Amino acid sequence: MHIPDGILPLPVTAAGYAATAAVTWYSIRKINQKENPREDVPKASLLTAAFFVASWIHIPIPPASVHLVLNGLLGAILGYFAFPAILIGLFFQAVMFQHGGLTTLGVNAIIMGLPAILAHYIFRLRKFGNKEGQKRAGIFGFLAGAIALGTSVALFVVILLTNMPADLDIGTERAAIYTLAIAHLPLIVIEGIITSLLAVFLQRVRPRILDGV
Repeated sequence: MHIPDGILPLPVTAAGYAATAAVTWYSIRKINQKENPREDVPKASLLTAAFFVASWIHIPIPPASVHLVLNGLLGAILGYFAFPAILIGLFFQAVMFQHGGLTTLGVNAIIMGLPAILAHYIFRLRKFGNKEGQKRAGIFGFLAGAIALGTSVALFVVILLTNMPADLDIGTERAAIYTLAIAHLPLIVIEGIITSLLAVFLQRVRPRILDGV
């Protein structure tokens, strides 16, 4: 679900960088408003590494192959730390493995990072009514993981369909994009389950990790 270099026109990639800069600034501002902004840095570093490595874990779903994204997991566990974490992970994926590209780094960060922030707010709903517990952590963890990836897939499809180069076979490319989107449907469920299981585990053994989100 990484958009490579050479697909999007310059105005779109520039807008992606501008939007990413704005969201990164806002995320850092929200982080600095915390009582101890550095407290979650080790947790953010660990999950940034998990996001980076996740692109290696490919799941064959004929006729395509997809890989774990985990942006919903990062949003649920890290809150606003998730966006800069995803941005850093995408940069190293592009430089080291050519997943995505540098010109499309801003757009890819928006596609995966904004839904992570959405996941943060979805996961916070588990505290509604001042009630918490493993069951709530599991339900809202699943929703956070699944909705985040589903939103990313939707953004990916819309951006590609509305900015398709004129020299390509529109029908063929459109069919390929829809096929890739459909292939992500089982992954949406898988990522919801992964986020749910981890949220339940942390709620049971180390609930303090979830206190800030």
